[in-house]
Amino acid sequence: MPFVGLAVIGAAFIVLPLVALLIRVPWGNAREALGGIGASTALRLSIEVSLAATAISVVIGVPLAWVLARVRFPGRALLRAVVVLPVVLPPVVGGIGLLQALGRRGVVGGWLYDAFGIQLTFTTAGAVLATTFVAMPLIILATEGGLRGLDDRYERAAAALGGSSWYVMRRVTMPMIAPQLAAGAVLTWARALGEFGATITFAGNLAGRTQTLPLAVYQAREIDQGGAVLLSLILVALSLVVLVGLRGRVIGPQ
Repeated sequence: MPFVGLAVIGAAFIVLPLVALLIRVPWGNAREALGGIGASTALRLSIEVSLAATAISVVIGVPLAWVLARVRFPGRALLRAVVVLPVVLPPVVGGIGLLQALGRRGVVGGWLYDAFGIQLTFTTAGAVLATTFVAMPLIILATEGGLRGLDDRYERAAAALGGSSWYVMRRVTMPMIAPQLAAGAVLTWARALGEFGATITFAGNLAGRTQTLPLAVYQAREIDQGGAVLLSLILVALSLVVLVGLRGRVIGPQ
């Protein structure tokens, strides 16, 4: 069938660059290459930043998803569109927006600096904010989808039996959408781990402070091609582990 041939071409198009990474990895001097480009520091910082961004996304993203799914108000559709915009927005545009809002001379950042001496640009906190901005829509989408697909008869029954709104939320709603929450949180973490454009634009590329693994790949490409290939392979492996772990929830059962 023609579709089979096209499917083979499509699969080859995706697989070929990944296979090329494996072929071109300098396995013989991998340890020296990784040590020379500060891979361990970049990996540690990437994990710290991505976990912090995921935690922030859960804390403020899940309530926002609940409001979008359950509360009717004028402009809800527009708010939803704006909230998920970072999914399709070029990350560098998000970084520029963050600079204008939270930079040292930004709309809010200028006030923070003048009043409290707080500067978010070129800091680890700035890297966390940049990755949160880009990654948070994923958990919002997952949580809102779970809430919209939830059979609300269970919630109504719990409320009829005397459960408070907080009790119903904590003991009925959240457990029932736990799979969507978990999938959204992991995808948010994976997106935060791979964030590049907004981070380098807003937080810069400072080793040990804002240089996450994708930024280290970018820098290594200029000075050590083999090191860049190694770092890229690490990111591929981490992303693959995430997708395999979520295969039943994100890409369907096997």
